[in-house]
Amino acid sequence: MTAIGAPTGLTQGSRTKGGIGESTLRPDGVLKVTGEFAYSSDMWHEDMLWGQILRSTVAHAEIVSIDTSEALATAGVYAVMTYDDLPTDVRHYGLEVQDTPVLAHGKVRHHGEPVAIVAADHPETARRAAAKIKVEYRELPLVTDEASATAPDAVLVHENRTDHHSGHVPHPNIVHRQPIVRGDADAAAEHADVIVTGDYHFGMQDQAFLGPESGLAVPGEDGGVDLYIATQWLHSDLRQIAPVLGLPEDKVRMTLSGVGGAFGGREDLSMQIHACLLALRTGKPVKIVYNRFESFFGHVHRHPARLHYEHGATRDGRLTHVKCRIVLDGGAYASASPAVVGNAASLSVGPYVCEDVDIEALALYSNNPPCGAMRGFGAVQACFAYEAQMDKVAAELGLDPVEFRRINAMEQGTLMPTGQPVDSPAPVAELLRRVKAMPMPPERQWESSEGADVRQLPGGLSNTTHGEGVVRGVGYAVGIKNVGFSEGFDDYSTARIRLEVAGGRPVVTVHTAMAEVGQGGVTVHAQIARTELGVAEVTIRPADTRVGSAGSTSASRQTYVTGGAVKHACELVRERVLETGRRKLGSHHPAWATAELLLEGGKVVTDGGEVLADLVDVLEDEVVEAEEEWRHRPTEPFDLRTGQGNGHVQYSFAAHRAVVEVDTELGLVKVIELACAQDVGKALNPLSVVGQIQGGTVQGLGIAVMEEIVVDPVTAKVRNPSFTDYLLPTILDTPALPVDVLELADDHAPYGLRGVGEAPTLSSTPAVLAAVRDATGLALDRTPVRPEHLTGTAADQDPPGGARNVTPSAPPGAPPKPRSARGT
Repeated sequence: MTAIGAPTGLTQGSRTKGGIGESTLRPDGVLKVTGEFAYSSDMWHEDMLWGQILRSTVAHAEIVSIDTSEALATAGVYAVMTYDDLPTDVRHYGLEVQDTPVLAHGKVRHHGEPVAIVAADHPETARRAAAKIKVEYRELPLVTDEASATAPDAVLVHENRTDHHSGHVPHPNIVHRQPIVRGDADAAAEHADVIVTGDYHFGMQDQAFLGPESGLAVPGEDGGVDLYIATQWLHSDLRQIAPVLGLPEDKVRMTLSGVGGAFGGREDLSMQIHACLLALRTGKPVKIVYNRFESFFGHVHRHPARLHYEHGATRDGRLTHVKCRIVLDGGAYASASPAVVGNAASLSVGPYVCEDVDIEALALYSNNPPCGAMRGFGAVQACFAYEAQMDKVAAELGLDPVEFRRINAMEQGTLMPTGQPVDSPAPVAELLRRVKAMPMPPERQWESSEGADVRQLPGGLSNTTHGEGVVRGVGYAVGIKNVGFSEGFDDYSTARIRLEVAGGRPVVTVHTAMAEVGQGGVTVHAQIARTELGVAEVTIRPADTRVGSAGSTSASRQTYVTGGAVKHACELVRERVLETGRRKLGSHHPAWATAELLLEGGKVVTDGGEVLADLVDVLEDEVVEAEEEWRHRPTEPFDLRTGQGNGHVQYSFAAHRAVVEVDTELGLVKVIELACAQDVGKALNPLSVVGQIQGGTVQGLGIAVMEEIVVDPVTAKVRNPSFTDYLLPTILDTPALPVDVLELADDHAPYGLRGVGEAPTLSSTPAVLAAVRDATGLALDRTPVRPEHLTGTAADQDPPGGARNVTPSAPPGAPPKPRSARGT
């Protein structure tokens, strides 16, 4: 027998099956792939009504009149509501700025804005009744870009702003502006041997989740309402919904329903308030389900952006300075634009060392569709531009693009442009080394003894080529993404853990309000509970507002923050169990008082492995429960003049190598491989980690070569609100996705983990574009790149970014030497 207290390496959870570090299977996985999983759109209630929303047909107009009489007279219609029918004086909502009307009042500010809502006994009746509502519009001038938004005589999208950003922006049509100034970029430019500039355009991307917005509101006997909803943040929804309904928060009871993807598009409200209003008005349950057309108008999108960059470097490949200006189009309402601006600005230089920077990022109000949170959250747009710049500078210097990145790669201790030190591993150079060292896919994979396999060629089964005109290209990129909420936000989560004996076995119940949107949080929470409490049987309760907030399922934060809360609450439960054991059984064995005690395999054991008692005997009829909030380290706002401040809690890094083949005659692109190397700190579930990396990689591929919401520049109307015209990568477009996972622990995080889900979305896009540039020799300064951009037939082809060579700066007092310039 091992002596009590002998060092054996046994630690809490080290012998627990299904704990952290294992690839345990998702409890919802089989149900989803077999079609048996219940999504929010599958919900049903006896005697329920169906809700329908009437949306504006123009992008900017005064509402002259609304006539609902014909809709109200339709058989089967129970209610029609407009702005004037709202029950309280609180008629606007928003994540940060409450500028979004529940229903349009006075005017509409974007195409597809909700104007009226209908409840009827059949969905078709509701749709037909909504179509009978007559709205007279008087169209107003449009704000569609920076020039029209910031002109001295610009039409104001929102008059009389009073939000907390309005006092520091230079124009009322700017939602938020964040400069970052460190060092002296102008002075540093004098020491540059090469200066490269570029102008870039990033298209508007949709989250394109497959499960449309949907929910069921059920009026309660107490005058409240129960809302079953697919969302990313139950308590944020609650905070916005209750005041509009005129109800205390405890009378708006929210339960998470099955979520068919999110990616940021469910952070804002969609149909939540509308369903509750109709349910309370009619006294009947009301279900609302968007069709795909409505979904394109029912949630925010990724901000399109215009980005201008200037990079300088010395002849030996060291960056001297970076200047950039990032203009994000936030659309008609603020949504998450202020936070997106902060991310875009603070991460705009990328994972590189540069002491002299001059950065400006801002978001506009416009009459384009509202934009807000989407996977990558401002860092995606910046990464596309700064990585294109890194390739350009490397080319000017005659350096290998990976070597140039390695020379300038940040590491632990590097100061961000905001002055914040990176205080955990930052293995940028190692990730680049690993991704470059991966085996290359074989050349001309389409060739076989039986002829060309067109499925492996650009154009695929359209049979457009058998290899003629096909050129291979290879590109690299690396990105940096923050994890968790930033800039002083009180980012916390709550977990309630219950340990008891049921059926003669110890059972753990985990209850949080975390929204499971497909990321696998329910799997990880069970793994954490098994690890910390040594109990095999773990039940995850449905997420609802009967427990404290878990924050949003976004910013790659849930495993870190809600996982941290689950871990913390489990630790408290474990200590209380051990205290109970000492009280009941301490006299039976001296180890209860002298040894370090662990819970393993449903037993109390010493760190030497000696079993002291079964948990069943310790607990008997007692229930041990703890509900705890857990917070990560505090952050602080960025200074509004200089951008300095410790704004982020953690950074994550990923690098990609893209291999593409391009039919240069038709402009068709086939991505052959997207290899990724990413540091995850600690892989709590390795299989889920790889899945997240691969999913983020494919989403980045989409914006590189196909995904874009096209907005008419004249009418500000969406041209392609369907999956027929908004193209998504399918399994046929998905290349080989080899992943190399690096685990360098962040000592500040639970288990040393890093948030995983967003970083691969950053670098996959510029890697694909770099590979296409390598194949074609074209500048390609926009996403997505379409065939017409490769064949030179695009009507909206942007002029290529410029680059100029700069001779070494002259000594003090000497006249400046001439500088030569050339296009790139």
